[in-house]
Amino acid sequence: MPAQQELPVVDRVRCGDMRRARQKTSKGAGQITLDTLDRATGERPTRGDAREGTSSGEPPGELGAEGRGSPTREGAELSSDFSRRFWEMEVDREAMRNYYVIHEHTSRRLHWDLRLERDGVLKSWAIPKEPPAKAGVKRLAVAVEDHPLAYGTFEGEIPPGNYGAGAVRVWDSGRYEPLELSEVKWVFTIKGRRLSGKYCLIRLRPREGEARESWLFFKLGD
Repeated sequence: MPAQQELPVVDRVRCGDMRRARQKTSKGAGQITLDTLDRATGERPTRGDAREGTSSGEPPGELGAEGRGSPTREGAELSSDFSRRFWEMEVDREAMRNYYVIHEHTSRRLHWDLRLERDGVLKSWAIPKEPPAKAGVKRLAVAVEDHPLAYGTFEGEIPPGNYGAGAVRVWDSGRYEPLELSEVKWVFTIKGRRLSGKYCLIRLRPREGEARESWLFFKLGD
């Protein structure tokens, strides 16, 4: 398989059109489109809009990656045999290329974990509300530590005493096709059993004191 080409960097969206896009969406007057996003900025929506489901910006309970990503309290708590075993498993990396999965995860509270294979790991976001199947519905997505490829097919119980302890099951899985990837925006096509079509992840401007990146996750209109 030929090596993937680096995709173009997309500029941060401008705030005025993002506000208008939110207003249109809240009134049911239209769908969010790439044209709208490319005219907007990374202005953070107010509480109760995209940040529904959490007031602190903390992910609702996650299995992180020991020694990977930024040094966080969660990473320190994951020095366990349970978390390490996934990093030590042998995985067919080619078979997992562009793998997509959403885990339904019942820990401190029910949430969904979006995971996309990139550069040999699963880039991961915790989503407090059920991922949207229709355009115009926005969900907060809190970036968490990269996960090992072996975790992509995991279903079962994270044992008590581990961060994110609770039940995990595969809610949706399949492949994704990256269309535009940058530090502030991912646009991709999902080919799953529950979700399908063009989706967008867009990073929000950080609030003071926030330890993790907050993103918006939503389906794009045609």
